[in-house]
Amino acid sequence: MKKLIILFAITFLQQFVSQAENYKLDLQKSIEIAKTKSFSMLSLVQDLKIAEYNLKSATSSFKTHINLNFVSPQYTETVRQFEDSTGISFYPIKQLNYQGNVNINQPLPTDGYVYVKTGLSNFDDFYTSLRSTYLNTRIGFVQPLDALYGYNKIKSAYKTAELAYEYSKKGLKREELNLVYQVSNSFYNLLSDQKRAEIARLDYDRQKEAFDISQNKYKAGLIKEVDALQMEVDLAEAQNNYDVAIVNQDAALNGFKQLIGIELNDSISLSTEYKYEAVIVDVEKAVQLAKENRLEIREQEIQIELNKLALKKQKSEGMIQGDLTAYYEKVGVSGQPVNSKFSSAVQNSYTDFLNRPQNYGVGFTVTVPILDFGENKALVRAAESRLKKNMLQKEEVQRSIEREVRNLVNDLNSSLKRLQLLEKNIIVAEKSFTITRQRFSDGDVDSQNLALERKRLNTAYTSHLSAYTNYQLILADLMRKTFYDFQSNKPIK
Repeated sequence: MKKLIILFAITFLQQFVSQAENYKLDLQKSIEIAKTKSFSMLSLVQDLKIAEYNLKSATSSFKTHINLNFVSPQYTETVRQFEDSTGISFYPIKQLNYQGNVNINQPLPTDGYVYVKTGLSNFDDFYTSLRSTYLNTRIGFVQPLDALYGYNKIKSAYKTAELAYEYSKKGLKREELNLVYQVSNSFYNLLSDQKRAEIARLDYDRQKEAFDISQNKYKAGLIKEVDALQMEVDLAEAQNNYDVAIVNQDAALNGFKQLIGIELNDSISLSTEYKYEAVIVDVEKAVQLAKENRLEIREQEIQIELNKLALKKQKSEGMIQGDLTAYYEKVGVSGQPVNSKFSSAVQNSYTDFLNRPQNYGVGFTVTVPILDFGENKALVRAAESRLKKNMLQKEEVQRSIEREVRNLVNDLNSSLKRLQLLEKNIIVAEKSFTITRQRFSDGDVDSQNLALERKRLNTAYTSHLSAYTNYQLILADLMRKTFYDFQSNKPIK
């Protein structure tokens, strides 16, 4: 039984491992995977599709709409009430109704519409034994006059959908650059944790070597017991630092996998060289690029346009409103016994349709606002204030972008100088540790001096690693905030 359980466990683990993928990633490959698999990008793509379909819907609102309606059939058997000067009476209803109608509606850019309605209706009344057939066709026109000088609903709806699509499209591009920065940040943090684990491992190896030397010297009576015990404590500390570094590395690895959208059981190996290019950025050029390309500015402009539409709509509420309507109609009716042929009823109604004089009508309605105690005027003032607020926000966004980019360029230049300085510091620390280790082996210095040099070397490594990571992240941040790759000296499309 135990063998079967073990065999089953091994088979399950083999299947689990076989489903896992192996990734050998550099920064660019990590970004490409994140763009196609990460939750944030997949969600934003759906937002863009929603805006795209809304724009398509708004575009279709200008086109002809055709609806076909059927009642086939509807049977009614009930009692209804009738009231006139003689009093209230009730009468039975027993009818069969079937009909079909076609409605054609063509919207106009002026917010009006032209329509055509045609249909055939038939009512069979089983109490009176009569069949009534009704054939009609109407061509009509409706035009809101206030749309010509006030607020045009159909054009405004299209403009709103168009701006919403542009807003979503630009938002997707901005979030794509944000994702590039987030992946870069997570990538370099993971590299840092892996490098710290390597540094901790090297530190442990160096301390193990020093511990072995101290044990031999203690056995030979060359150092005191307290020095030997101190080396043992330092070795335990180095072992603990290495264990902590491994835990931090695993946590960063899982966070990186989730960010780019791969499974946690997939394996990753990062390939990179700790090399960099010294990039000199002209601060005025960076500020100009940011003002030209930053999506936040265009988003504020879009919001201003939407507020202008809202203001126009609110003003139209206080204007004189009117509708102009007109129609031309032909009608044909027939009445005959309920047991007559349906085709005969249709033919009779069609004959009447041709012979009966046409119907037509023209209407003009006007609504004049007289008194609302300042209600609409207050709402107009509120809309004007919202518009003014957005204009102020646009100016503030421009100032914030300029300040942000200037500070970022200054940070980049400072980070580059620090990185170059720390490279030299590593060379000095390595030479100093090598000399001190040899002097400890020769008995010229004690364990405390060796420990100090070891810590100094570790500090030099970690400081250089932090400066390298910070420099790369500032470059990535500058790219997303200017839409320009200063390393390759080309714009981001």
